[in-house]
Amino acid sequence: MDFRDGPLKGGDSGPALIPGNATKSLLIQSIRHEASDSKMPKDRPQLPDAVIADFVTWVNQGAVDPRDQRPTASASTPTDNVGWAATLKARKDWWSFQPVQKPAVPKVRNDVWSEHPVDRFLLAKMEERGLRPSPAASRKSLLRRVTFALTGLPPTVDEIEDFRRDASPDAYEKRVDRLLDSPRFGERWARYWMDLVRYCESHGSQGDPELPMAWRYRDYLIRAFNGDVPYDQFVREHIAGDLLPSPRLNHAEGLNESMLGPAHLRMVEFGYVPVDALDDQVKVVDNQIDVFSKAFLGLTVSCARCHDHKFDPISQKDFYALYGIFASSRPGQVVVDDPTLLRTNRSELAELKTEIRKSLCDAWSAAAAGLGTELIEQAARSAEKERVTTGIHRLSSEIAEVEFRARAELARQRGAVFSNRLPAPLARWSFEEDLRDAVGAMHGRAKAALSFVAAV
Repeated sequence: MDFRDGPLKGGDSGPALIPGNATKSLLIQSIRHEASDSKMPKDRPQLPDAVIADFVTWVNQGAVDPRDQRPTASASTPTDNVGWAATLKARKDWWSFQPVQKPAVPKVRNDVWSEHPVDRFLLAKMEERGLRPSPAASRKSLLRRVTFALTGLPPTVDEIEDFRRDASPDAYEKRVDRLLDSPRFGERWARYWMDLVRYCESHGSQGDPELPMAWRYRDYLIRAFNGDVPYDQFVREHIAGDLLPSPRLNHAEGLNESMLGPAHLRMVEFGYVPVDALDDQVKVVDNQIDVFSKAFLGLTVSCARCHDHKFDPISQKDFYALYGIFASSRPGQVVVDDPTLLRTNRSELAELKTEIRKSLCDAWSAAAAGLGTELIEQAARSAEKERVTTGIHRLSSEIAEVEFRARAELARQRGAVFSNRLPAPLARWSFEEDLRDAVGAMHGRAKAALSFVAAV
């Protein structure tokens, strides 16, 4: 079965396949277990009916097989190394999926240039290639670089002068701390995360409908970066922030910060008037999986939608496991207020609810006292309405009869014939045998396939 001519040639029992005739093909008989001595697969249960039906269809359609060359010995692979399980095992051994390790810091010849471990790795490679580090930057250049890097803005004149006059050994570290404490830090770096999750404020598509309150997610990111939220907490909030038993609360703003994390899942193209609702759901969920896997895993899981991933250790089964999770959720607006704020006036509202319930009960009880009388009166009104309706119908019939007699008498006095029947037709054709007029002389003749001409 390794190439096309193999099953066509067959063995001692003849060809295993007869293209176009599944019934006479030995392969189909074997997988159907029709032959007691050649049941396939051997020593295993019969294939599902749907799989057998696919084989039958394939054979009846000609048993098309593009493999026209016999595989060489070097191309053959042992059976135990074939399949997704073996592929997955091999791909898991790639360096990018290994646990993070802390390697030894390499030794360098120029050990006075920098004591930072990262710099030592860089310097070791430079020395290996015969390169030397660039000269140290001036204080003004250094301040300009770090200010742009952390806030996206240039330093002010006053900041440059303050840094120039600060001769303390930790002047640079103090400036970095000030920049990290600046609100501009979160505003700059939140933009990069917004690119990862494809931040948007409308859904695109035909009507480009607005995405309400999208700015809340933007501000949530800014506060998270400025607040130095741990990354593991940040990830939990993005995936299931609305389900956390101990959410992160912002009492100053009166917000449940964790509740805002999953908002990025709604930032997808959404059909304003989708022709196929299921197809639109597939498009939305596929986009959610694509963004989620790229942002948090650095992998293109969405590539496994139609087949096992061509490169990464991700199966099609993995994709649809994620699909089931994302498709089981529904978009909706939620309350993001601090639970403390939500509990405000709760006791007063409970008391008011009790009062409203008592008032409704009293009103219903009072109304119930006269319910029997009301039902009797309603029945009487219904009977009277029925009597009046019957009388109207009877009078209408009598008036119509009087009018008919009056018209007939008027027509008699004028010497005309009065009838309430429809007038006789001028012509009539049956089109069953010919085109002759059954009433008059408006006979027809066929002139063309779709034409009809009356001959008078």
